[in-house]
Amino acid sequence: MRSPKIPPNMFGVGFGLAGLSEVWQVTFAAGLTPEVISTLLLTLTAAAWFGVLVAYLAHARTDHATIVRDLTDPAAAPFLSLAVITPMLLGAQFLYPHAHVAGTVAVDVCMALTVTLGGWLTGQWIYRPLIIDDLHPGYFLPTVAGGLLAAISAATIGQRQLAETMFGSGLICWFVLGSIILNRLITRPLPPPALLPTVAVEIAPPAVASLAWFALHGAHIDSVAELLGGYGLLMVVAQLRLLPAYARLPFRPSTWAFTFSWAAVASTALVWLEALHPVGYQTWQCIVLAAISLLVGSITARTVVALARRDLLPPPTDQINSGIGTSETIRDTTPQYRSPTTANASPSGRRTT
Repeated sequence: MRSPKIPPNMFGVGFGLAGLSEVWQVTFAAGLTPEVISTLLLTLTAAAWFGVLVAYLAHARTDHATIVRDLTDPAAAPFLSLAVITPMLLGAQFLYPHAHVAGTVAVDVCMALTVTLGGWLTGQWIYRPLIIDDLHPGYFLPTVAGGLLAAISAATIGQRQLAETMFGSGLICWFVLGSIILNRLITRPLPPPALLPTVAVEIAPPAVASLAWFALHGAHIDSVAELLGGYGLLMVVAQLRLLPAYARLPFRPSTWAFTFSWAAVASTALVWLEALHPVGYQTWQCIVLAAISLLVGSITARTVVALARRDLLPPPTDQINSGIGTSETIRDTTPQYRSPTTANASPSGRRTT
């Protein structure tokens, strides 16, 4: 019997849990919560990442073209980077504090794989030009998230020069890709339902860049932190306008795109509150912690229910509705999707309301 197809965006489960564990680590450092909670979350992160990896490779054993097909698919390929980014975070946050050598090796190996995969995908995008509607904010993952999170991981294990190098790589990739992706989001119809949750990833680069800057220069608010925070605030407010579209989405694997993005924002907000000490700052920290824990916890619970019901991964004939469709099925169904902002789109696809 062939193992079920595991879409690359399922690696977002471990990635989202890693983001939540970082939030609890920040609150532990601030003296608000016990360390055991972040440790348990890191353990859950490792289990989720490993479980998805095993399931993905089990299917690849029966369908030898799976990995190549996913690596060359315009919609799915960026999510494969999470298979190597998540263990890099685990190496720095979970393994290194208890075994320095093993943690350093894990971070360095995963960092090398992250850079290699990011470079290969960049070459793939150049070699086989993309249709503009195939682009989505998930394209930030291989190089922007990969570079900035590599900077955080390298700084954590004491490799400062490497951390600064990776920070520069992630930051420049954000500037380049960010302008292209935001142009696509503004001038073209919204992504189809299968990819719409990835629009939440727009809030992640300034937040993760802030965390990387704090890891390199200390958790205090300087001019760079203020610059990144200003743009991050703009992107967070922009998400409010998208809430009606998000509210209509059914649960699917791509829903996990909301988790790490908002967890990064929550971690950044907690650092700002701790650094500035505004009136009632600890109350606000508790509110931020409760909100992000509720968000990730509810998505985790919904995932467990879907797994128990065996409807987390719908059959291939319904891939586009499950959030795991290929770029071809996504393009084929895009004209049928209309949100209030795209219902009156012009023939060119531009929103005209």
